[in-house]
Amino acid sequence: MPPACDRGYGRLTPLPPALPPGAPFAPAPGAGSPPPRVAGCAQRGAPELDDCVVLTAGPYRIGEPGEEVTVAVGPLRVGRYPVVTAHLARFVAATGHAVGTGLRRRLADPELADHPAIDVTFADALAFCAWASEELGQRVRLPTGAEWEAAARGGDGRPWPWGLHFDPECCNGAEAGWGWTVPVRTHPAGASPTGARELAGNVWEWVGDPPDASGWRAVRGGSYLDYAWGLRASRVLWTDPARATATTGFRIAIDEGRLQ
Repeated sequence: MPPACDRGYGRLTPLPPALPPGAPFAPAPGAGSPPPRVAGCAQRGAPELDDCVVLTAGPYRIGEPGEEVTVAVGPLRVGRYPVVTAHLARFVAATGHAVGTGLRRRLADPELADHPAIDVTFADALAFCAWASEELGQRVRLPTGAEWEAAARGGDGRPWPWGLHFDPECCNGAEAGWGWTVPVRTHPAGASPTGARELAGNVWEWVGDPPDASGWRAVRGGSYLDYAWGLRASRVLWTDPARATATTGFRIAIDEGRLQ
């Protein structure tokens, strides 16, 4: 029997055979309101576009177990939350950036305003960052994989943002059984040492690393379809940058200094 593998939209990465397979999920085109359990969540409201945490300069341990290295990153600011639907709606309204009919319906749905933005390609994420740079008057970009992982693991190199042991109550992973995105304020207990949230589960996030030999780009963090092992902060998935999916979004990083 072949090993259990990722159910993401990128290259399949072998997972330990002991892990249960992900539950299938096929949202209807233009799916609107979230499930009732999510709709009733008390933690609601879209964050400010520049709501960020500080990643202080220093050495950080990153990489898979047995392959870890120490890298120097920072200082910079990293989005406290992934970019949400309300942010993407502002961007599309301001720039006329082309989106599909299904995504346009989601952008207009107030129930999804504080959910992570999805159905974005790597180019969409870069275009958003360019707009946000002008909007904020600061250098906005995607975090690199090392910066993203450092923000998730903190100075002690923990495997999950909240600590050494997996807790399904700290994230929107497959164990939670929600089967869709949830508002970005839903899991305050899942915050990393930097204060950043939703770095495990909910949606994969594009990062600004160079492409691999075939032109594919890296995403980090896992999604609502992934189980515990797939939500480790060290995990990297390579995927087609031109393919927008219902499991992929992004968060921003802001460099020090203002635009000239």
